[in-house]
Amino acid sequence: MLIQRAVLLDGRTVDIRLGRRLEAVADSLEPMHGEDVFDAAGGTVVPGLHDHHVHLRSAAAALTSVRVAPGEVRSRDALRAVLAQAAVGEDGWIRAVGYHEAVAGPLDRTVLDEVSPNVPVRVQHRSGVLWTLNSAGLTAVGLPGHPDGRLRSADPSWTHSLQRSDAGLGEVSRRLSAFGVTGVTDATPNLTVEDVMDFAEARRHCELRQRVEILAPAKRILHDDDLNLDALADWIAARHRQGGIVALHCVTAMQLVVAIAALRQAGARAGDRIEHGAVIPDDCLSDLRDLGVLVVTQPNFVAERGDQYFTDVSADEHCQLWRVASLCGAQIPVALSTDMPFGDADPWAAMRAAVHRRTPAGRVLGAEESIYAATALGMFLGAPQKPDVPRELAVGTPADLCVLSAPPRDALAALDASLVAATVYDGAMVYEKR
Repeated sequence: MLIQRAVLLDGRTVDIRLGRRLEAVADSLEPMHGEDVFDAAGGTVVPGLHDHHVHLRSAAAALTSVRVAPGEVRSRDALRAVLAQAAVGEDGWIRAVGYHEAVAGPLDRTVLDEVSPNVPVRVQHRSGVLWTLNSAGLTAVGLPGHPDGRLRSADPSWTHSLQRSDAGLGEVSRRLSAFGVTGVTDATPNLTVEDVMDFAEARRHCELRQRVEILAPAKRILHDDDLNLDALADWIAARHRQGGIVALHCVTAMQLVVAIAALRQAGARAGDRIEHGAVIPDDCLSDLRDLGVLVVTQPNFVAERGDQYFTDVSADEHCQLWRVASLCGAQIPVALSTDMPFGDADPWAAMRAAVHRRTPAGRVLGAEESIYAATALGMFLGAPQKPDVPRELAVGTPADLCVLSAPPRDALAALDASLVAATVYDGAMVYEKR
């Protein structure tokens, strides 16, 4: 394939020839006999985007799940109505996602028994780390006597009994291709060798048209009510002895402080990651810099949930939420992600959020944490092994490209998925805007 009249981020206009890798980048290249030619017409061409923290199977399941997020459901009566009207899935469950206490207060099995049909129901908190099951659901997973029905997402003692399905994975992949995404890092904990093989098979059959990096078994989710410093440090040290990195899920200040202490105790290793860093106090910045760990964060939650933060988080802590600029200023490696499906899958929306920091109501949250558009784009261009280093279009690199319909200046001003004109994955056109 030959892409003509492509403009790179540095302003150069080039032609790009590619097979499964980039074969030539030059001022002008003549088409070869029988070669497919795509005219970029002066549009920007960048490496395919890489989303550094997603959950593929959850995203596929969310396509057929009931949405019960704030703004969509506003009361217990509304929750009852939504669940009563929900279709039961092929696995016999009603699956609801996006719940937050602002809808109808804290959930437990008793509340769900009052508002849900007499079939197995599981409702996922929008954080992604907690499910609440009704009594029928608890019986289905072998836990009929569970006191409250609140179960952790990463706990295999009950999740193993759920029916797995890759239905919808192809649709998730198609949507990602339309965003210009050619690679993802799946951050789901406790993925098995079978899961890895399933993703590889989906790629082989062209159902999944993104390169997939698997973060498990490096990931550990921390919970405020179960923070054991010595045990965490021992686990980190064991992972490092095996030659692996660690990725610590931290969404509260307490979790981050314990993670930092454990990394100090065990010794940090190049490639270690902090996932989310939703709350980062000032005192933690120097610690993160000294440890040399990467922070993979999601400022898109400012744009998606920022108004709720104004309600739930004290004003003096707003500056600690979803930081980006201060991490960069402290010379801490940073990469961006969407946390799909718990966040919107559109990486361009995440970039805009990093730049403008605007909530749904138009309020600005943490203006001092805003970054330049080019910086935000670069944080989706890193390779999975080096997420904080933007890839360049160079001969010999994989032929994964995102073609935009606007020149660099306009593309950076808009940061909008509607500008994605084409996506090339492994040398093949997998998306072309019509």
